[in-house]
Amino acid sequence: MSEIPSHKNPSREQCQKIIRRILVTEVLEKGCNEHFKQASDFMSYFQSLYPASAALTKQVQRAIKAMDMPKDEKGYYIINKTSEQLDQERELKALLATAKTSVSSLDDCDTVFLKIHPSMHDYLIHLITSSITFENHYETIVPTCNGLLFYTHEKARLQSALQGLLPKD
Repeated sequence: MSEIPSHKNPSREQCQKIIRRILVTEVLEKGCNEHFKQASDFMSYFQSLYPASAALTKQVQRAIKAMDMPKDEKGYYIINKTSEQLDQERELKALLATAKTSVSSLDDCDTVFLKIHPSMHDYLIHLITSSITFENHYETIVPTCNGLLFYTHEKARLQSALQGLLPKD
């Protein structure tokens, strides 16, 4: 497709491609769109390629409307996400804001394996996660084929607590 300006107005599809290219370039250069909020913000670019007219303005407005781009909290167009993705992210942010949320690495954790029949996984996990005895003894518990795998920074304490609950033979 040639970028040589013509004297007639671009089609709506051509306008959409140009707008998409402008916004992608903006995001690549600046990390996000901090310039384009409405169709008129694109007009200087279009008017540098095509004669200014009410029809050109209308075509750019139609292209923007057809693209159905979501906007961020400041009102700028978001090119790299759909409205559905943005709604999902907002819901996730709200949930994470209300939960005790943090990201941590398990790279420096030790593992402890507790062999147990798989039919007991869910109930045992429930009991352990609600137990004061095991509080702060593990980072997470993962059910496996033959038992539970604990990731912990407190290996000796966790093993001791688990051993103390096992039946004595």
